[in-house]
Amino acid sequence: MVGDIEQAARVLRAGGLVALPTETVYGLGANAEDPAAVARIFQVKGRPPSHPLIVHIAAADQLDDWVEEVPQAARLLAEHFWPGPLTLVLRRGRRVPLEATGGLETVAVRVPDHPVALALLSAFGGGVTAPSANRFGSVSPTTADHVRAELGDGVDFVLEGGSCPVGVESTIVDVTGETPSILRPGGVTREDLESVLGHTVAVPSASGVRVPGQHPSHYAPRARVVLVETDEVLAEAELAQEAGHQVGVFLPPHLAGTAVKARAVVAVPGSPAAYARGLYGFLRELDQQGCDLIVASLPVEEGLGLAIANRLRRAAGPRGSA
Repeated sequence: MVGDIEQAARVLRAGGLVALPTETVYGLGANAEDPAAVARIFQVKGRPPSHPLIVHIAAADQLDDWVEEVPQAARLLAEHFWPGPLTLVLRRGRRVPLEATGGLETVAVRVPDHPVALALLSAFGGGVTAPSANRFGSVSPTTADHVRAELGDGVDFVLEGGSCPVGVESTIVDVTGETPSILRPGGVTREDLESVLGHTVAVPSASGVRVPGQHPSHYAPRARVVLVETDEVLAEAELAQEAGHQVGVFLPPHLAGTAVKARAVVAVPGSPAAYARGLYGFLRELDQQGCDLIVASLPVEEGLGLAIANRLRRAAGPRGSA
């Protein structure tokens, strides 16, 4: 693994792209200070250049090198949650090119909690911009095989790191204003943030700060995702199957073992952590089973359930209601 880390660091220094594991999903990494390398991320992903990227750094004490100022709330959150699935939005420092921020004067920064990612960041010695290593808008990868299947030769080097233990992207918190707010729910829960900050944290439905994952359709499989109430999952699946669809079903925990008229069924774990960890794999599995429509319901939107519900809504897109 040491040799792989060193090779990956050389690729980054040469302006190449490296797929790296994090605790959330696999990222498509480039030297954060190399505008040409950063631009290549957008090209390979098919991502609009106005969508900002996250800069990954090796430790919290490097934060001042990448941003203009660090408010007290940001230092408090970094102290408690880094390394970890939390991204902070701050004023851009001069080291960060506008290509990495989508032209914004803010930058999203985090310290990942994965030994391979941290070893690479340490060996490289700089910041790495790394959105999820998949085509723009599609299901995020949680294994190296997912990356290879989707991006192929578009990646210069893929670092193996096993399956991602969190499974959904980081929580993004805007700390540029008077009060922190959640711009994207993720691996750090709203409740955990509120416990550390000592006050409620808003999750606005819209924000003037652009961040990853805000596109109306995102994290989406090839199959159309339809969201219904929990007690309507079975009936909706049966109707869709009778209408000629190849139906995949996310079966809620309380219906485990129930017979379903569908092409394929995923039994949703009762644990929100297990559900989050498996979510993207479940969506990929139903695609591979040949489903053209997936029927699912939203979990209770507390704890990690908030992040899961956010991803399912984005996967469903504007047409996601039955």
